[in-house]
Amino acid sequence: MPRRPLDPPPGPPSTETAVSPHAVAAPRRHGPSFKPVVALSRGLAILRVVNEAGQATVRGIHRDTGLDKATIVRMLETLEHEGYVMRDPERALYAPTGRTLQLSHGYDQHLWVGAVAEPILGAFRARIGWPSDVAICDLDAMVVVRTSRGQQGPLSFNRKAGYRASLLMTSLGRAYLAFCPADERERIVARLAAQSDPFNDLARHPRKLAALLDEVRRTGFALMDDAYSSREYGGLVWAFGVPVKHGETVFAAINVMMLKTAVTHDEAREKFLPPLREAADRLADALASSASGRVRPG
Repeated sequence: MPRRPLDPPPGPPSTETAVSPHAVAAPRRHGPSFKPVVALSRGLAILRVVNEAGQATVRGIHRDTGLDKATIVRMLETLEHEGYVMRDPERALYAPTGRTLQLSHGYDQHLWVGAVAEPILGAFRARIGWPSDVAICDLDAMVVVRTSRGQQGPLSFNRKAGYRASLLMTSLGRAYLAFCPADERERIVARLAAQSDPFNDLARHPRKLAALLDEVRRTGFALMDDAYSSREYGGLVWAFGVPVKHGETVFAAINVMMLKTAVTHDEAREKFLPPLREAADRLADALASSASGRVRPG
């Protein structure tokens, strides 16, 4: 996915009032104790680009972050000094080192949900024939933790575990956002509203977003936005998703992805929505049963 520029757009996000008691609240500024450390933010942005690309050039990092090349070189040399990236001088490429793995040692939510989801997702794929993803919310995106898509076939797109999907444009994100607690939704929307990615524009239009999420709650499922399908899949694919919800706890979201030329919306709702909901309920029950003693991020 194209990465957003580092600096947020000028001006505060809209504070337009939502239209429903269930709708998303207007973004509220909670204000940090101190201003963010810009140098640290830039260094992390550069490390993220290198880590996601596997190998990156200064020109590529400049394209993806919008930072000037002198700053990028200075940050890369600092990251190299600290052991998080290494430089190939012959090809002018930077790559992450094994030390970057230390940055994720304390986080295992994705491993837990993915492990519990694996047998359920496999059985669901065998039942309906189309691939699915299970994703959890990670601050400003849905992170795919398990997928049933294989390496071959018409839907073997580059979307494996670790893929970060849009919260506002994908069926996974919309299903999660519609059913998560209101205070969590407010924090997510405020974060997205401060980001300049065009796919976050809904966060700056509370009435429109509220109406969309009300519709998801009314029908019980969410659809992938056509603009997202066009950018990520050439407009060939559509998806619908439901929350993985146990009581008031929303653990994740699960989807089904299909070719537009093969399955219509009406056919999918009739054939696949009931088994999708069954799979979501099975996964929610399994996660609730194994959640004892775990601390779930808010």
